[in-house]
Amino acid sequence: MTHQADLAALWWQGVRAVQGKPAVIMAIEAHRVSKPDQILAVGKAAASMAAAAYEVFGPVPTQIVTKYHHIDDVPPHATLIEAAHPVPDAASLHAGKALRDTVQACKSDAHLLMLVSGGASSLAEDLPAGMTLADLAQRTETMLASGADIHAMNAQRREISQIKGGKLLARFGGTRVTSLAISDVEGDALGVIGSGIGDAPLDANFSFDAHIVANNHFARMAVAAASDLPVLTNAETLYDNVEILAPRIATQLLNGEKGLHVLGGEPTVVLPKNPGKGGRNMALALLLAREIAGSDGLRILVAGTDGTDGPTDAAGALIDGNTWDDSAQDAIDRADATPWLDARGALFRSGPTGTNVMDLLIAERF
Repeated sequence: MTHQADLAALWWQGVRAVQGKPAVIMAIEAHRVSKPDQILAVGKAAASMAAAAYEVFGPVPTQIVTKYHHIDDVPPHATLIEAAHPVPDAASLHAGKALRDTVQACKSDAHLLMLVSGGASSLAEDLPAGMTLADLAQRTETMLASGADIHAMNAQRREISQIKGGKLLARFGGTRVTSLAISDVEGDALGVIGSGIGDAPLDANFSFDAHIVANNHFARMAVAAASDLPVLTNAETLYDNVEILAPRIATQLLNGEKGLHVLGGEPTVVLPKNPGKGGRNMALALLLAREIAGSDGLRILVAGTDGTDGPTDAAGALIDGNTWDDSAQDAIDRADATPWLDARGALFRSGPTGTNVMDLLIAERF
């Protein structure tokens, strides 16, 4: 019988398979990426990805923009900017200007290596004239509360940004750009990851080579390979509102055979006015706890592979048939799952992981 600690171990197997450092090292070797003249690493996995380039190429000029405290692997020579996620702050604007200035300063024969991962949309921004940080923050909070998916949100971000959707690399005057990306979006489109901050403009006058180095599929396959249990489901289907997903998933699990289910993707959640402290994974976990309340033989872990779920220090939650009681409904209604789950020892905390390939749900029926 698998215990919750084993579910966490399986989750880590998936995460380690897509961490920035090993993924980028493998991609550099596989695609024979030559030594660049400048490296820009942007996103939640930026430090880990930059560490890979440092291991292969040595001390190339490197600029890293990442989320606060996601800095364990920062190479000693790199320039580091930490900024806010999911709502941009002043450091995000500083980061956007720094990226823009660095790209514009590249020489005419330069080879630029872009290392991009999820979170870049919030971590670096360059606003159009007349738009303030307060405007951007309000716009972002409205999008996050609406339940819109990442494609819709990043389309809006590309529209206003002066560095996204290929606009950053439009400033590049060198000869070659290599873009390596860890995907946190359905379909793995480079123009959606980080709102296209590592994508090239359509009229680029430089050589452009881009590769996806890790994604949710890789993580799920690693979980399945590490399991001693029969894997009954392995699918990227977490692409709906949590209120719709929870009963659908619970029905599948409650009516299924004994074994493991591995799901990936990025659910959405509609937030109330003045939401509490929580995230989409915690919301889904609580709703699943309500659906399976009183059942035996079922455990579920749902967590973000970047190690953070919304504006919290937890990745998600571990729940079973005994987790739910009626007081949880208030936590759901107020989008305030964190304190409720924490008080019951159900939060799953991993710390920053060095990657970001959306979310993993691992469930065992026993």
